[in-house]
Amino acid sequence: MKDDVFEYLLRLGDDRLVLGHRLSEWCGHAPIVEEDIALANLALDCIGQASQLLELAGELEGAGRDADALAFFRDPTQFRNCLLVEQPNGDFAQTIARQVLFDAAGAHVLDQLGRSKHERLAAIARKAANEVRYHVRHARDWWLRLGLGTEESHDRLQAALDELWPYTGELVTPDELDTALCRAGIGADLDAVRVWFEREVGELLAAAKLRRPPDTSFGADGGRHGKHSEHLDHLLSEMQCVARAHPEASW
Repeated sequence: MKDDVFEYLLRLGDDRLVLGHRLSEWCGHAPIVEEDIALANLALDCIGQASQLLELAGELEGAGRDADALAFFRDPTQFRNCLLVEQPNGDFAQTIARQVLFDAAGAHVLDQLGRSKHERLAAIARKAANEVRYHVRHARDWWLRLGLGTEESHDRLQAALDELWPYTGELVTPDELDTALCRAGIGADLDAVRVWFEREVGELLAAAKLRRPPDTSFGADGGRHGKHSEHLDHLLSEMQCVARAHPEASW
């Protein structure tokens, strides 16, 4: 069970680490000054959550690796983040679509984990859930502004949704690890999360007058088992370069 919990913590932590890095790439490039600050704050929240989750994973592993070691000295095939969060930012509409889709599942996962039998995981999840409530409001406000804005903003958001939709299955489709930890009262029930995800995304699509992409592309394989796109390679090369260049440094 210890190995399963370690793996599960990597999934949770890597999702937020990679998403935080992607959001940080907007710093200095967002469409308005206030949004530049907002996305930087979202990035800080995600990276802070990742740090706590990976620190707990390292303690549980017992191999002397802390959060920094797990973040900076693993290769892409050792990462367990979902494929959605590693996709490039694209334009602003694509970043907003990615955030809305991730949080539509992730917020409910955190709510469930706040009641986990693993007390430290539950404490981390409860704190993170408070932060993510702002993420949800922020991204959904932009979703509606873009979807109901100009013809171009609507078309860009629809194009982003069409491109990212194939990656959403991984957020709500349980594998053997998810099922085992759910039964043990430690992990989230992704079958229940899928129900919430479907309902909330359906309401958001209708509110923004967007078309739901075909469900034939609704897949679930890849990132949870270390099978990533080339985008993660490039992201980690940038994120890890300083730590790997000075592996013995103290910061």
